[in-house]
Amino acid sequence: MISFNRPVRAAAFKRPARAAAFAVSVCLLIGLDLGCKKKGEPAEDTATTAAAEAQGEGPCSQFATQLCTRTGEKSPLCVSAQSLQKVLPASACSAAIKDFSQIETRIDAERKVCTDLVERLCKDLGPTTDTCQMVRDETPQFPREQCEEITTNYDKVLPELKQREAQNQPLAPDVQAKIAGPGAPSFGPENAKVTIVEFSDFQCPFCSRAANVVHQVKEKYGDKVRFVFRQFPLPMHGDAHLAAQASLAAHQQGKFWEYHDLLFANQKALTRSALEDYAKQASLDLGQLKKGLDDPAIKAAVDADVKLGEELNVNGTPTVFINGKRVPNPTEFEPVAKLIDAALGA
Repeated sequence: MISFNRPVRAAAFKRPARAAAFAVSVCLLIGLDLGCKKKGEPAEDTATTAAAEAQGEGPCSQFATQLCTRTGEKSPLCVSAQSLQKVLPASACSAAIKDFSQIETRIDAERKVCTDLVERLCKDLGPTTDTCQMVRDETPQFPREQCEEITTNYDKVLPELKQREAQNQPLAPDVQAKIAGPGAPSFGPENAKVTIVEFSDFQCPFCSRAANVVHQVKEKYGDKVRFVFRQFPLPMHGDAHLAAQASLAAHQQGKFWEYHDLLFANQKALTRSALEDYAKQASLDLGQLKKGLDDPAIKAAVDADVKLGEELNVNGTPTVFINGKRVPNPTEFEPVAKLIDAALGA
């Protein structure tokens, strides 16, 4: 299935760029004859040119910058231009800069299938939707062949993107109140202007990165935000459910966050004996923690969080909501901080 979905994309969006193919594309765009000199044209000062290129001042560096500005920093043509600038003669790049309007025309023709795809998707999704914006941001990175494949499978792609857009709509106020309700591990005042809720898995490596973001959020925003941690151990992570139970047992002793940090720091070793060792490191009452690991009520609390997440179409971790709005990239601090600042009216 072809999909734009994050954080996991289907095969059509995972294929690495084929450098050789892109190099050919760039050569076709700038013209194969650009490296040929007219009769009587003076030879280049290759030493001077090489020195200028090394400092990023030569015509090939200028051409690569111009092309990347036109096509996007992550586009296949930009990547190829940045590689080719090291080997193309300066005369070819100077000619390409001089005739850049022709190159733009060829770029538009080469990329028309991608441009048409974006416009078609945004028309069907809604031009002001977040998913349309995501399509506009990501499609320039795709090679033409990928756009052709997506277009061929359009009837499969569109329903997936519509589902993604539906999932990304803000949660209703009563649902927001439910997932941020009392009982779950949290920090920050209940009346904070911004409430963040995370569904997480202690064995998930991406959740470990999100945990670092949580610390940055706490450090920067303090009592301006409330953060709520919800359990969502995935079935493929064999030790995650017991680790979730252990964290709630630590929560009963008022040391959830200390234990939370130990679990993420050691997420490749979450056996029962290891969980007990981390309890000692966190100065927990070991006997009480052992009882918690066998307590049906704690197991039921973990299962209740999972069910709650499933009701919200949580299908992977970490999944984070800020004031009921799903966060696209919860593993990086800057995007999260930007959303928090917007919610705070900063």
